[in-house]
Amino acid sequence: MPTTYEYKVRDRAGNLVTGELLGDSEGLVMTKLREMGFTPLEVKKAKAGLKMEINLHPGRVKAKEIAVFSRQFATMVNSGLPILRALSILADQSDSSELRKVLTQVRVDVEQGSSLSGALTKHPKAFGDLYVAMVKSGETGGVLDNVLLRLADGMERDVELRRKIKSAMTYPIAVVTLVVFILAAMLLFIVPQFKTIYESLGGTLPLPTRILLGASQGLTKFWWGAILGTIGFRFGFRRYKATPAGRAVLDSIKLKVPVFGTLFHKTALARFSSTLGMLLRSGVPILQALDIVADTVNNKVISKAVVDVQGSVREGESIAKPLGRHAVFPPMVVQMLAVGEETGAVDTMLDKVADFYNSEVSAAVDALTSLIEPLLLAVIGGAVGGAVIALYMPMFGIINQIK
Repeated sequence: MPTTYEYKVRDRAGNLVTGELLGDSEGLVMTKLREMGFTPLEVKKAKAGLKMEINLHPGRVKAKEIAVFSRQFATMVNSGLPILRALSILADQSDSSELRKVLTQVRVDVEQGSSLSGALTKHPKAFGDLYVAMVKSGETGGVLDNVLLRLADGMERDVELRRKIKSAMTYPIAVVTLVVFILAAMLLFIVPQFKTIYESLGGTLPLPTRILLGASQGLTKFWWGAILGTIGFRFGFRRYKATPAGRAVLDSIKLKVPVFGTLFHKTALARFSSTLGMLLRSGVPILQALDIVADTVNNKVISKAVVDVQGSVREGESIAKPLGRHAVFPPMVVQMLAVGEETGAVDTMLDKVADFYNSEVSAAVDALTSLIEPLLLAVIGGAVGGAVIALYMPMFGIINQIK
C-alpha cells in the first residue's frame, strides 16, 4: 500500500523545494524525484497528525478527470515517454486525491509486471469495463495513444451531454421545490389565521376552502409525519431503484414519460451507438463489445435488448436483424446498421448514428429549456393562485350577502 512521504529537494536552479509524494518506499520516492529533475536532500514518512480526509465515495473518480487524464496520457505515450514515467508524472500533477492514489497503485502494479489493462481492472470505480477493454485492445494492437484519445473524446462528449441534461433539469426541480415551500408556508402560517376568522363567522364553507383548511390542519399537527414520510419515501425509492426489477421498471417508465421520455430515449441510443462504435473500431470482438455495451448503456430496457442481440449474434445472425425485433431501436438505426454490415463499415455507421442522436439531444434540450419556463410559470400560478382563491372564496360569499 503506497505511503505518503515528505521530501526536501533542490531543483535545477538550486532552490529548496518541499512537498509530499505517494510511494511504496523511500528508495522509490527518491528515484521518482530524480526522474522529475530534483536532487533529493531528505525523504521521510509524513506524520499522520490529526489530518483526516472525508470522502463519501472512496475510489470513485469523476468522468471529467478521467477524460483529462486519458488525453494527457495519450500525448505522453505518443511522445515516446515510458508508461511508468508518464503515470508518475500524471499522478503527481493530478488535483484529485482519489485519482492520485489510483494512478500510484496502477504504476506500482505495472512496475511489478502487470499489464496496463490488468492494473486498471483493479479500480472499477475509476476505470469501467469499457475503458479497460479499449486499453487492452490498444495494448494488443500497439495503438494505445489512439485508443486513449478516442476514450477522451467519448468521455468528454458524454460529460457535456450530461451537463446539458442536468442544466435543463435543474431549473424545473428548483421551481417545483420553491412551490412546495411556498405552499407549505401558506398551510402552516397563513391558512390557520383565516381558519380562526371563518370559525367566528360560522356558516358552511365552500368545498375548496374546506379541503385547504383540512390540509393545513393535518400539516400543522403532523408536520413531523410529513418529514418522516418524505425521508422514508426517498430511502425506499432509492432501495427499489437499486434492485434489478426496480431499475427495469423505472427505466421503462423513463422512456414513456411525456416530454422527457423522448430525451431519455435519444440519450440512451446515442450512448449505445457511440460505445459500440468505439469498441468495434478499437478491435474489441463483437460479442465482448455487446457485453460491455449492455453494462454501460445505463438503461435496462436497451440493455435487455442488447443481451438478446448478443445471443442471436452468438448463434450466427447479423446485428441488424435481431436489433429490428426490439421496438426500442428505431428503424433508422436498424437500417443504418444493416448497410454498415453490408459494406463492412459498422463502426462508421454507428458513429453517424451517435452524431445524429447527440445533435437531436442538444436540440431537444434547447427546445425543452425554452418550453419549460412558461409551463413552470403556469404551474406556479396554478398552485399558489388556486390556494389563494380557495382561501378567499368565503370572503366573496360574505361580500355578496352584504350587498
